[in-house]
Amino acid sequence: MSHRSHALGGWRVALRLARREAWRRKAQTTLMLVLVCLPVLAVAAAAVVWRTASVSGAEGVDRRMGASAALVSGSGTSEVVQAFDPDGTTSWVSEDEHVASAEEVRGVLGADRELVPLAREYLSYRTDRGVGDLLVTETDLANPLTEGLFRLDDGRYPSAADEVVVNPVAAGRGPGLGETLTVLRRTADGETRTDLHVVGIATSATTREEPVAAVLPGALGTPDDQPSWLVGGGPVSWDDVRALNAVGLLAASRQVLTDPPPDSALPPEVVTDEPVDETRLTALLLVATMVLLEVVLLAGPAFAVRARSQARTLALVAAAGGTPAQARRTVLASGVVVGLAGGLLGAVLGIGVGALLVPVAQRFQGTWFGPLEVPWPLLAVVACFGLAAAVLAAVVPAFSASRQDVVAVLAGRRGEGRPSRRSPVLGLVLVGAAIASGLLGSRASGASPALVAASALLSVVGMILLVATVVALVGQLARRFPLALRFAARDAARHRTRTVPAVAAVGATVAGVITLGLALASQQAADERDYDPLLADGYAAVPVEPGTDPAAVRQVLAKRVPGARVDEVVGVRQGTGDTWTNVSLDVAGDPFGLAASGSLGSGFLVGSAVPDAVGLAPGDRAVADRALAAGRIVVVRGSEAFGPDVADTVHVVVDEDGSAAPTASLEAPAVVVRADGGRGTVEAVLPPAVAKDLGLDVGTVGLTIAPTVSVAAQADLTEALATVPGAGPLVVERGYQPEDGVRILQWVLAVLGGILMLGGTLTATFLALSDARPDLATMAAVGARSRTRRRVAAAYALVVGLAGALLGTPIGFIPGIAVSRPLSRGDDGSSLLVVPWPLLGLVVVGLPLLTAAAVGLCARSRLPLVARID
Repeated sequence: MSHRSHALGGWRVALRLARREAWRRKAQTTLMLVLVCLPVLAVAAAAVVWRTASVSGAEGVDRRMGASAALVSGSGTSEVVQAFDPDGTTSWVSEDEHVASAEEVRGVLGADRELVPLAREYLSYRTDRGVGDLLVTETDLANPLTEGLFRLDDGRYPSAADEVVVNPVAAGRGPGLGETLTVLRRTADGETRTDLHVVGIATSATTREEPVAAVLPGALGTPDDQPSWLVGGGPVSWDDVRALNAVGLLAASRQVLTDPPPDSALPPEVVTDEPVDETRLTALLLVATMVLLEVVLLAGPAFAVRARSQARTLALVAAAGGTPAQARRTVLASGVVVGLAGGLLGAVLGIGVGALLVPVAQRFQGTWFGPLEVPWPLLAVVACFGLAAAVLAAVVPAFSASRQDVVAVLAGRRGEGRPSRRSPVLGLVLVGAAIASGLLGSRASGASPALVAASALLSVVGMILLVATVVALVGQLARRFPLALRFAARDAARHRTRTVPAVAAVGATVAGVITLGLALASQQAADERDYDPLLADGYAAVPVEPGTDPAAVRQVLAKRVPGARVDEVVGVRQGTGDTWTNVSLDVAGDPFGLAASGSLGSGFLVGSAVPDAVGLAPGDRAVADRALAAGRIVVVRGSEAFGPDVADTVHVVVDEDGSAAPTASLEAPAVVVRADGGRGTVEAVLPPAVAKDLGLDVGTVGLTIAPTVSVAAQADLTEALATVPGAGPLVVERGYQPEDGVRILQWVLAVLGGILMLGGTLTATFLALSDARPDLATMAAVGARSRTRRRVAAAYALVVGLAGALLGTPIGFIPGIAVSRPLSRGDDGSSLLVVPWPLLGLVVVGLPLLTAAAVGLCARSRLPLVARID
C-alpha cells in the first residue's frame, strides 16, 4: 500500500472517530459549533443584507424604465458617447446646444416604436403646514410601458390633466385621496399654481422617504430639462444605443444593462481604469485576518479540552505503537468535523437571519432594496472560512497531544511544562516592530495604510506570544490571593493550552475595541475642532430678501414657535434687483478674511451693537459695542490662521457686480473680534454713519430666534416659512452633532466587544470548570463548602477576563494611535488623541467584573463527588 493510500485511510479512521466523539460529547460539541457558527452566521447574514440592498443596473431596470425596452433622453448636444449605463461615464463629443425630439428617436429606432414621455422635476406643493418640496413624475402610468415605476396602493392612476397620484409620504404631510393638491412652480418670472385632484395613493419605486407625485405629461407645463421617453417594441441593441448617441441621445437599454456586451465594445472615451483602493483593500484584509484570528482563539480552548478528554486514549495508542502523526490527525479531525458542520450550519442560518434583517435594514434606507439575493459564491467562501478557523484552532492542541508524556498521562498526572523562553522574546520584538510600523505608517506625509494595518496585526500576534508568560506569572503571584482566586490562577497557569487562547481572545477583542474607539473618538474630536458654527449655539435665523415684510415672518414664528424671542437684523442688502453689491475689506492691499456665509441674510451688518446670534467670544462683545459706538468698524473673524489679528484701519471698497471701477471706498478705523469656533455668520459690522457714507442700501436682512427651534418643530416651521414670499431657508445652530453612523458604530463596537469578551471568558470558564471536576471533587471530599464552586467559577472568569483586558489595553493603543494620527490631522499638521475613557473603563474593568458576577450566580453550587480516575 502506498504512503498516500495509508494517509487517506488514516484520515478516514480519524474522521470517523471524531464524528463519534462529537456525538458522544454533545454539550461540548454544541459549544464548539456555536463558537465556529456564530461568526459565519453574522458574516453570511450581513452579506445577504448587503447584496439585497445593493441594486445593480440589471436589478433596477424595472424601477428605472418600467416595462419598456429603453429609456432615451436628450443630452443637450448633437453628439455624445456613453458607457453601457448612461448614468456611468459619459463624454460629450459636440459642444453644440441641441434639444432632442421624438422624431430623432423614431428616426434611429423605427417609426413604429411607441414612445411614452417621462420627466422628473422638483417643484413645491401646499402641505397642511405650509409649502414643501415635491418630486413630480410626468408620464402616463396607465400605459403598460410604465409598469414598475409605481405601485398603486389605493385609488387609480390619473386619466386627465387635472388628476394626480401621490405617495404615502406626500399624503401624510398634505392632501390625501379625494382632496386637492396645489403644485407650485417658482421661476424668475413669478409663481404658477396648479390645482390637481388626488385620485390615487401609489408608492414610488425610486424613493420611500421624500414626497412624490405623478401626473400626465404636460399637466404642469413643459419642464426645462431635456425630454425623455420610454421606448416600446423589441430590444434596443448596443448598436442602436451607439446610433442614438450619434444624434445626441443617451439611452439606458434593458438588453444592454441585463446582458452587456464585452468591454471591448465600449468607446475609448468612456473606458476608465479604476484605481485599486489600497486603503479599503488593506482594511478588508486586516478585518478578515483579525476575525479569523479571533475565531481561532475563541475556539481554541474548546479543542484543548476535547484533546485533554482524549488524552488517555491517545496515550494508550502511543503505548501500543501509535505515531505522533496519528495523534495529531485524531485531534485535527475534530476540527474538520466541527468546522464543516459549523460552516454549513452558519451559512444556512445566516441566509434565514439575513432574510429577517432585510425589512429592518430597509427602514434605515431612503431607497428601496432589490429582491432577496443570496451571494452563493461569497457564502461558500465564508463557510470555508469557518472550516479553516476550526482546523487552525485545533492545531495547537493537536501538536500538544502528540508531544504529551505517555507515562504521566497513564499515571493520572496532569500539567504542562514551563512556557517557552523564546516566545516572549519574539513577542516583544513583534510589539516593537508594531510600534515602529505604526509610527512610519502614520507620519505626516505619505501615510501608509498598509503599515498601519501591519502595526495592528503585529501588535496582536506579539501579544499572543506574551500571553503564556503572563499567565504563568499570574500563577506565581497568586500565593497571596484568596483561596478561590489562588486556585483559579494556578489552574489557569497549569493548563495553559486551554487558558492561553481564551486570554488571547479577550486581549485581542479588547485591543480591537480600544483601537477603533481611539480612532472614532479622535476623528470625532477633529471634526468638532474643524466645525464652524453658522450662528451662536442655540440660535436660529431666517434670512429675508429686500421687499419682504418682516411682520409676516414674525407672525409665522409666533404661531409655530410661541414664546421665542424674535429680533430683526439690519444689514447691507447686497442683492437688489438685477445687481449685486460687493463689499470688500483689506489692510494694506491684502484681503481681510473670507467671504461670509450670510446665514443672517448678509455678510455685512449695520448697527450700534453686534447681534447676539453672531456668537462673539467672551470678552469681545463689550469691545465690539464700544467700537461701534465710537464709529469704528468691527471685523469678525474666527480661530483660522488667516488675515491680521489687529487692524487699526481697514479699506472698504464697494462696487456693483461687473463694474469696472468701485462705486465707493473709504479708510475707516476698525477693531478685530473673534467668534467662538469660527467666523460666525458675518464678515463685519458697520456703524450706521459708515454705511451712509458708502451709500449702501441698508434694511432688515434677517430675523433671529432664541431659544433654539426643536428638531420636531423644524420641518413644520420650514414649510410654514415657505409660504412667505422672500423668506429664506431656516438655519438652526445646534453645535457640532456627530453623525448618526458614528453613534451607531460606537454602540455596535461596545456591544460587539462585550459579546466577544463575554463569549471568550464564559467559554474558558465553563470549559475550565468541566476540566477541573476531579479537583473540585477533591475539594468537596475534604469538606469545602458548597458556595466554594461559585467562588471558583467567578475567579476563573475574573482571571481570564481581567488578564486579557489588562494585556490587550496597551496593545490596542499601538495601532490606535497610528490610526488616529492621520484621521485627526489638521491643516497645521497637528493631530489629536482622545481616549474614550467610558469605553475603556467598560471593557477593562466593567466587563470582567460583570462576567465574574454572572458566572458566580449561574454556576452550580453543589460540588461533584466523583472518583478521580483520570
